[in-house]
Amino acid sequence: MHVRLAGETDLAGFRERARALLAAQVAPDAVQWSTQARSDDLFADAAAPAEAAAAAPAPKVAVPASFLALCESVVLHRDPQRFALLYRLLWRLAHEPQLRHDPLDADMLRARDMAHAVGHDIHKMRAFVRFREVGDGDAAGPLHVAWFEPEHHIVQANAPWFMRRFAQMRWAILTPDRCAQWRPGGALQFSPGVGREQAPPADAGEQLWLTYYRNIFNPARLKLAMMRKEMPRKYWHNLPEAALIAPLAAQARERSGRMIAQPASETARRFTRLPPAVPDAPPTASVQSLQELRQTTQHCRRCPIGACATQAVNGEGPVGAALMVVGEQPGDQEDLQGRPFVGPAGQLFDRALARLALPRESLFVSNAVRHFKFELRGRRRIHKTPGQQEAAACAQWLEQEIALVQPRALVALGATAARSLLGRPVAVTQERGRWLQREDGLPVLVTLHPSALLRMQPGEQPAAFEAFVGDLGVAMDAIGPKTVDRQQELPSS
Repeated sequence: MHVRLAGETDLAGFRERARALLAAQVAPDAVQWSTQARSDDLFADAAAPAEAAAAAPAPKVAVPASFLALCESVVLHRDPQRFALLYRLLWRLAHEPQLRHDPLDADMLRARDMAHAVGHDIHKMRAFVRFREVGDGDAAGPLHVAWFEPEHHIVQANAPWFMRRFAQMRWAILTPDRCAQWRPGGALQFSPGVGREQAPPADAGEQLWLTYYRNIFNPARLKLAMMRKEMPRKYWHNLPEAALIAPLAAQARERSGRMIAQPASETARRFTRLPPAVPDAPPTASVQSLQELRQTTQHCRRCPIGACATQAVNGEGPVGAALMVVGEQPGDQEDLQGRPFVGPAGQLFDRALARLALPRESLFVSNAVRHFKFELRGRRRIHKTPGQQEAAACAQWLEQEIALVQPRALVALGATAARSLLGRPVAVTQERGRWLQREDGLPVLVTLHPSALLRMQPGEQPAAFEAFVGDLGVAMDAIGPKTVDRQQELPSS
């Protein structure tokens, strides 16, 4: 049975005939597909037409939506057996329901490869079409003509993209198979293909484009293998800039050789300057209470993070507390609520205090840095470790707090807090659980920050938490009543 379609991309005709053939139970091997555009079919006259099958009412066939989309792409392929392949797949989907779940079926793989090739050709046409201005034009403007040689029957399917992309330009795309024309305010028009001799010659705009291409060519990013992959040589004869690739690549290699031969240059050190302090910021010497300190730090702009945070977060607890615990900086929740240690790390800290039966209200809890330093990832604010300059800018607030609270001992949670309290770098893992001493004589116990425990692997967290509780127990025993099990004296001043 011979089926002749109206054109090379006659998808509607194929669907109508295929449904009729399927209803008549005509097997794929018994059907010969062709198009009116192909005159070299040896069986065109001898084969029996399929009018009888087409005359029957075509029933609806339930196929996956993905198969319809696949057909739209495959019919644009140049393979003359594409319609036979699609009808064979339709027949099998109707008689072999499991086919839709078989990703490795040979027919389905072949159809997908053909669809991929069509999509690749559509992309290349959009990338490598070059318009040239032809003639003086008319009321709609000058005519821009381009020549392109597609691998598949994609012109009519691709023309609407060019219509949207160049909506205000009068243009025509010439190809050996099909030509497309567009006039602003009109409709897309299609005509038979033409020969390459009708392609437009070079114009003044092409010389301007070559000058621009020559000046933006970046030799440092030259990758010839990748360039050939993305811009295959078969397209070069239609691209004016292709003639520049060889000389520009040769110059790039020469320039790279001269750069390598030159001696190394000294890299200048760069220092980040902190913004100047706000002129009307109250002097720290005038702070006489914790409440006044809270109000003063809200105006602090001695480092950049003060301008980005929601508010300054100061310490919390009673004046005269025996133990003062200092962390690194407020987190996301602390920044929003204005209180220290209320986020996930603070909840872990409260669990440790509960294990020791130590009320948090008896401690003074604070941070070395007053503002939350973060970076945005989508809508989330991700914690960033404060730098030394930012911690140094907040050091005066921490010292004012210590002077107002007058604790008997300090606990540094993490390296940033330990450096701010001791004035030197501290290796936390090596010096944790030990009493160190500040220049003013106050003892300092160093341990991990609770957030470090949260970042550990789940299997390591229980043991790390027990060690953290033990460090806090050392500090509690040193300031509280002595027991039989734990006795440790504070270092003498």
